[in-house]
Amino acid sequence: MGEKNTLPVEGERPGAADARTAGRGPVVSRAAVGLELPGDRAAADAADEQSRARADAPGTHPEFDRLVRTVWRLRQEDGCPWDRAQTHQTLERSLVEETYEAVDAIERGSDVHLAEELGDVLMQVLLHAEIAREDGSFTIDDVCRQINQKLVRRHPHVFGDAAAQSEQDVGRIWADVKRREREARAAMGEGGADTAPEGLLDSVPRSLPALLQCQKISERAARAGFEWASEADVWDQVASERRELEAEPAGSEARALEFGDVLFSLVNVARWEGIDAEAALAASNRKFRSRWGAMQAMARERGVRLDQLDTAELNRLWGEAKRQERGGGAGTGAAD
Repeated sequence: MGEKNTLPVEGERPGAADARTAGRGPVVSRAAVGLELPGDRAAADAADEQSRARADAPGTHPEFDRLVRTVWRLRQEDGCPWDRAQTHQTLERSLVEETYEAVDAIERGSDVHLAEELGDVLMQVLLHAEIAREDGSFTIDDVCRQINQKLVRRHPHVFGDAAAQSEQDVGRIWADVKRREREARAAMGEGGADTAPEGLLDSVPRSLPALLQCQKISERAARAGFEWASEADVWDQVASERRELEAEPAGSEARALEFGDVLFSLVNVARWEGIDAEAALAASNRKFRSRWGAMQAMARERGVRLDQLDTAELNRLWGEAKRQERGGGAGTGAAD
């Protein structure tokens, strides 16, 4: 890693700090520009003027700038060896884990832990941005600029002249803006830029949890007309996939693949029912954890451990835990 002893100046393009130390002009990377439709910058400026004119508008955020400098300092030659060794690739798992910890704090209803976990997520964002700045790809300002322009672009009913009286109106506006974005990306691809035209499923991240990814894939395919005629047909598909599963040898790779097809079909049932499959399974996980905890508590009261009980005794405790849950009015919306 080369010498990095010049603090980035606010608003500088990628590589500008290194260029200044080398006596060259700022280096501008096309990747830093990203998708920018005609009028985006002017619209973002106008939107900011509207917001700043409001008496209750947020002010500056000195703690954010302080954090940017702290992350920058960690990556310097005399900084932290661990932080200096990180790359986008080595931080992948950390970004996912920190995000899940933030979600866990939300589900627990803990504002204290949520503030802490969101800070951890923000630190990951800043680390990635600092690594990119060093590589001459983009800066944290580019990250903020792009998402701000996207928000303004996709909310013309707030910052522009479009009218939206309902969520359905917003959905139509959103779809129209995203269509224009896709057309712009396609034009960039045809022009030889680093962004190729998107396929139907390309906008579904491959790194999403499998259940969530499955539902998003099926939603997009259905919107394109690849759909069953009725929910009964989807259940028939589930039964068909189960038969194919049972026809494969136990423990075989083919059987595992068929099991995946069963799950995929069940997620389509959820889609037809208007159920978020990922959220439904998460609710069932929480319910199981809660009941298991109740079983452990009951076992301790009786002076035994769960692993000392046979299946019949465990089932009796499970039944008691369910009755306690229902008696206390607890409900998760998941299946029993």
